[in-house]
Amino acid sequence: MATIGDIGVSAAINILSALIFLLAFAILRLQPLNDRVYFPKWYLAGLRNDPLKSGGFVKKVVNLDWKAYIRFLNWVPAALKMPELELIDHAGLDSAVYLRIYLLGLKIFIPITLLAFAVLVPVNWTNNTLKKSGLTYSDIDKISISNVPLGSERFWAHILMAYASTVWTCYVLQKEYAKVADMRLQFLASEKRRPDQFTVLVRNVPPDTDESVSECVEHFFLVNHTDHYLTNQVVYNANKLAKLVKEKNSKQNWLDYYNLKYSRNQSTRPMMKTRFLGLCGEKVDAINHQTAEVERLSKEIAEERERVKNDPKSIMPVAFVSFKTRWGAAICAQTQQSRNPTLWLTDWAPEPRDVYWKNLAIPYVYLTVRRLIIGVAFFFLTFFFMIPITFVQTLASIEGIRKRAPFLKVIIDIPFVKSFIQGFLPGIALKIFLIVLPKILMLMSKFEGWGSISALERRAASKYYIFNFVNVFLGSIIAGAAFDQLNTFIHQSANEIPKTIGVAIPMKATFFITYTMVDGWAGIAGEILRLKPLIIFHLKNFFLVKTERDREKAMDAGSLDFNTGEPQIQLYFLLGLVYAIVTPFLLPFILVFFALAYFVFRHQIINVYHQKYESGAAFWPDVHGRIIFALVFSQISLLGLLSTKRAAQSAPFLIALPVLTLSFHYFCKGRYEPAFTRYPLQEAKRKDTIEQAKESKLNLKYYLQNAYLHPVFRGDDEDDNEEELNDKLESNDIVLIPMKRQSRGNTPAPSRISGASQEEMLQHQEE
Repeated sequence: MATIGDIGVSAAINILSALIFLLAFAILRLQPLNDRVYFPKWYLAGLRNDPLKSGGFVKKVVNLDWKAYIRFLNWVPAALKMPELELIDHAGLDSAVYLRIYLLGLKIFIPITLLAFAVLVPVNWTNNTLKKSGLTYSDIDKISISNVPLGSERFWAHILMAYASTVWTCYVLQKEYAKVADMRLQFLASEKRRPDQFTVLVRNVPPDTDESVSECVEHFFLVNHTDHYLTNQVVYNANKLAKLVKEKNSKQNWLDYYNLKYSRNQSTRPMMKTRFLGLCGEKVDAINHQTAEVERLSKEIAEERERVKNDPKSIMPVAFVSFKTRWGAAICAQTQQSRNPTLWLTDWAPEPRDVYWKNLAIPYVYLTVRRLIIGVAFFFLTFFFMIPITFVQTLASIEGIRKRAPFLKVIIDIPFVKSFIQGFLPGIALKIFLIVLPKILMLMSKFEGWGSISALERRAASKYYIFNFVNVFLGSIIAGAAFDQLNTFIHQSANEIPKTIGVAIPMKATFFITYTMVDGWAGIAGEILRLKPLIIFHLKNFFLVKTERDREKAMDAGSLDFNTGEPQIQLYFLLGLVYAIVTPFLLPFILVFFALAYFVFRHQIINVYHQKYESGAAFWPDVHGRIIFALVFSQISLLGLLSTKRAAQSAPFLIALPVLTLSFHYFCKGRYEPAFTRYPLQEAKRKDTIEQAKESKLNLKYYLQNAYLHPVFRGDDEDDNEEELNDKLESNDIVLIPMKRQSRGNTPAPSRISGASQEEMLQHQEE
């Protein structure tokens, strides 16, 4: 059991580590040589000049202005200077709202911390229950609920505190949900024109022997969305082509590298081995080999591109359908298109850079099976991943080390070593173990078949949060692998589970304090240093960079990894809400995390990160839902704990809290969530009207017709230039698509694809 001294040693180590990271960053960011590593966003926007292009050689490498070193902490006020509206214009709504999660943590926990230390700490401290018990305890336990005697009237203070923290948390959540929903609607209303505002993703297009997928889609939407349909882009299964293009780019990079190497030293031709990363196989001339590989792949790419274009089997029953107005797109995306609800499935198209093209080639009927498989696989990953968790628990226990490695007894009994083991190693070991996990969960989400990067990240984030809850939180407080917990819970009655969890929670407060310092203090400070991108940039800059374009490619701006960042934040919400009543001593450590992370990530968003997509803060309902879950779990675990404290009179008053909290959640879900899942027709119509008044001659068809073309086809030869496309645009004319079904051409029978007869189509034409 870690003591105050152990916590102090851990705090000193982590504070020192964080200060070293921040100091190193403050110095490295001033050097001209590192300017592109710490300010890549401004270079990508074309708003920053390269300091290496001016001045002498020494000034290009080292900043000689001694005044800059005095102001080395000016990045902190600079990170706070940019107003939120300007931040949204600069980095997007996703980034701005992501920062509000950290502010939400501060808004929730600062008043709760002050109230807990003013009320609960004196109530807990002024008892001598642990002293009389004869058990081993620390000063941290003396200010926890464990020091309150059984059946004490003082438990009323904890119940009132639970009500106060719940009311305050719900109040802040409601205000924040309303604010973010309003920000999203304002962002959509003021945002510049984007292809996804006019486009719908259509899946499960029914097959037709007489028409191609493109003709079938065009026929269906001209009949059923006569006044608003504009154009469509079918989806090709170009996964093999994409792999070939990726392989060619890799070979081309190596060819450029070897050419550059030879240009620097022409006395010797560069050589390479042909197998397994160039480590074995036949030794050949590197330039000739890579040139031959590039030529071979170019030929294969051309052949595969032609095959994809001409093979009907390569066309998937999926299409991006664009409309003349946002109003028309909103109607289509939010309504059922066919009497058969499994056909012509429509949803808003993600923005082009957000599309995950590989998954669009998965037949729709396979998606359910794939998600079932991943559900089972994730269950086994979560509940059978026992070795790393058991290892962490061993590190957390001096007794465990003595039992498994008695020869280390002399070393671990040294006071400093003992404090280091109990106060630092458990958190760092758990942090290392969790590094590999996000990649596994992202692969799972990709296998499930989600069609956009934002959806993939949200699904991976959900899995990561569940895994953290079961293995990091429950696995740590119950001190066992997830499978052992599952086995225990199965053989317990439902009433006993909250008691088991509630009793164990106070005992693990010190572990989570050390974890918060390692992950939330030193880990966040390490994020701003960007050591890995710094090393990679200089290696690329030295060996590969020949042109300005190469230098831009070498910059790794990175982005907010929502699939890992948001679950990490949610773990601290869970810890704060659970321990606010049980062990308030944990709360200041969590506040430091939220404050430090806000400063660091605000700086990174302004100067570094270049987002891969913009979803308009579509992730906020997930954020809200997980905080509600943490709040309900904290209430149930407190109820279980009090039921073991013989607080029979006071404990029943907690039963109402989960009911009230869930009622609040459903209120917010009904009131605010539609802003994140639907686009109001009133807003769409208003934006269309304004745009038509300002840009009456807008050539929308030319703007949209290739917006959703697969990236591997971009730059392909196109017969029409912009002027010809303008001439071809028929702005408001309704076009009757000639049908290839000659057997049905003279009959009023409805088409099995569209449900409309030929007479109905003619009637639409006349109107």
